[in-house]
Amino acid sequence: MPHPSPGAARRVLRRVDWYIVALFCVIGLAALVPARGAAADGVSLTARVAVGLLFFLYGARLSPQAALDGVRHWRLHLPVLALTFLAFPAAGLAAGLLPHGVLSPELAAGVLFLTVLPSTVQSSIAFTSMARGNVAAAICSASFSTVLGVVLTPLLAVTLLRQTGAGAADAPLTPSQLTDIAIQLLLPFLAGQAVRRWIADWLGRHRALTTLCDRGSILLVVYSAFSRGVTAGIWHRVPPARLLLLAAVCALLLAFALSAAHGTARLIGLPRADRVTAVFCGSNKSLASGLPMATVLFPPDRIGITVLPLMLYHTLQLVVCAYLARRWPAPPTPLATPASPPPLRLVRVQEPEQVDEKNAR
Repeated sequence: MPHPSPGAARRVLRRVDWYIVALFCVIGLAALVPARGAAADGVSLTARVAVGLLFFLYGARLSPQAALDGVRHWRLHLPVLALTFLAFPAAGLAAGLLPHGVLSPELAAGVLFLTVLPSTVQSSIAFTSMARGNVAAAICSASFSTVLGVVLTPLLAVTLLRQTGAGAADAPLTPSQLTDIAIQLLLPFLAGQAVRRWIADWLGRHRALTTLCDRGSILLVVYSAFSRGVTAGIWHRVPPARLLLLAAVCALLLAFALSAAHGTARLIGLPRADRVTAVFCGSNKSLASGLPMATVLFPPDRIGITVLPLMLYHTLQLVVCAYLARRWPAPPTPLATPASPPPLRLVRVQEPEQVDEKNAR
């Protein structure tokens, strides 16, 4: 049997998306060696610091005018927010109509809870940056979604879960989360803006640093979240067949969100960079916001099973969006201006008679 040539092996290795491989490795590491106790607190704190550093770097790289343009871009923000808090919950209600053999009442409540969550901030922006989209607008859109989610997510969850009979604990709103958002996201971004004039050029020459923060922060959040899930024992409460059905439902929700976001962005005529932003901000759901909200909305004995759809969806969105971001078609390069033709030079053409006369002389 012929062995593959070294050249063929190198071509295969070049086609491997190592970031997706790293995501699965982190999930496997969390399943085998989950962070517990003080280690879990340390991993969570490290992830928060990495996200803060990420926003500091984005603030240092973005000009104030670009950030202001992102805030004003309501033509992009409104469709993203409508998808996040209107179309997504409608899809969650539709999923709740599936037979109990596909989704048990607890899992149906988890799917509905998933659909009312705000967009995730760090991964939406990281994927937008990887696909060379409008990062300034992504920061604003994801941040708007997170801030609104502090109020809208508990209201929507309590209202829709009670209407469907799934039930939820009385959930007081938690304005203190606004302070956490400001400390972790807004303050580092403003600090980056403040020192931009001194470090922007250096960051432009060292883009690998921002890339490391983009991907490293996501990997840390994934490991922290899956460690909590493993220590809670949620993977042992769902049979494998039902887990596969639940994964299929989450995949359909993700496909719906990606298609709706991209189709809406094209329909209203958004340019390429804004379409990238709309797709990633409109399709992503926040695990970091969802887990603490679930502890308020649901009884302690139901939290693990309820957040299982969120964890599956979060895994799918990371894998699929990482694949899309790495392979999104590059923006068209401007056509080079053709060089001007050389100036014409007038050459005097001699008549044949004049040539013969010269030769005769």
